[in-house]
Amino acid sequence: MKLFKTALKSLLGNGLKTWLTVFVLSVSFVLIIFMQGLLEGWSRQAVIDAVAWEIAGGQYWSEAYDPYDPFSLDSCARDIPDQLMPAAESGLLEAVLISQGTIYPQGRMQGVILKGIDPEQQIVKLPTRLLAGEGPEIPVIIGAHMAKQAHLKENDLVTLRWRDANGTFEAADLRIAGIFVTTVPTIDNGQIWLALDKLQSMMLRENQASILIASPDYEAQQLEGWLFKDVEELSSNTIAMVKAKSMGMAIFYLIFLLLALLAIFDTQTLAIFRRQREIGTLVALGMTRKQVQWLFTLEGSLNALLAIALGCLYGIPLFIYLSTNGLSFPIDVSEFGLPVSDVMYPYYSLKLIVGTIVFILLSTALVSYLPARQIARMNPTEAIRGKMH
Repeated sequence: MKLFKTALKSLLGNGLKTWLTVFVLSVSFVLIIFMQGLLEGWSRQAVIDAVAWEIAGGQYWSEAYDPYDPFSLDSCARDIPDQLMPAAESGLLEAVLISQGTIYPQGRMQGVILKGIDPEQQIVKLPTRLLAGEGPEIPVIIGAHMAKQAHLKENDLVTLRWRDANGTFEAADLRIAGIFVTTVPTIDNGQIWLALDKLQSMMLRENQASILIASPDYEAQQLEGWLFKDVEELSSNTIAMVKAKSMGMAIFYLIFLLLALLAIFDTQTLAIFRRQREIGTLVALGMTRKQVQWLFTLEGSLNALLAIALGCLYGIPLFIYLSTNGLSFPIDVSEFGLPVSDVMYPYYSLKLIVGTIVFILLSTALVSYLPARQIARMNPTEAIRGKMH
């Protein structure tokens, strides 16, 4: 306790220099928590949105289906297994047929992915009820990003050309029955949704599907020719992408932290050089070199404690406000293919806050201890005279 009081008195004696160092370190502390909380909130929100719009309780994939291989889309459809028909009829499973096509908006040519789904489904958040209805044109729904790419708006007509299971090319007019807004790019970018029975008829693939979306209440079973993928597996790519982005963002606040730590290291090194007589006097009065080392290490570490206290003063209200009201982005980030909503709500967990505090304290203690090792090589007599040995 005596060492603590001595270290605190000495630290506060440095005046403005101490508070400048504390302020920079507190900004680093708040910035680390802010960025990590933002990324954690992004990850949680991206997974929640993906489950609501696309994954639900998991999916059955046809063995031939590969979302990264466009050449497999026209041949991956399989008959829906008889074992799954009761679940499909009761709404626990929803079949989705996937194929390719080409649209011609305003005389341009654009490749698209066609996805057929039951208009009455209630498993995912897609507004599929807009797909019901008869008429000379086929009603379809598209995402807001797809509408922007193709320069289409609601009730616009566009020509679609596709190739059926026999290899015959066909064409028909589509009517944009609705445009939905989502943060999940895998159901928006370059995709057109239409009624399942209509797409099956167009492709000559009656009672066939490429994937089956399961309700959260459905209990999966193993089937030959179909692979069941749970929520964790289907959301792993989204989580991996967020983690990859977090590594790049970490560089910025680590640089800021290193600048603050460098200031502490420099301050401690100069303090030991200037306070030789004080150190020699302390050793001559009976304090061991080890105790003097701990004194200077504690003095440097108190920078972190003061920084944490200062950071809490303005950081806690900021974090509460952001968690409640979210953070709005001035640009449409979805254009970059990232699952980000217009308003992001950071998530600040106790583990994140405590982990950051421990990291700051350990880092500060380390850079304070390194210059303090010089004390062990001091000769007390010459230190009192102001000369290092």
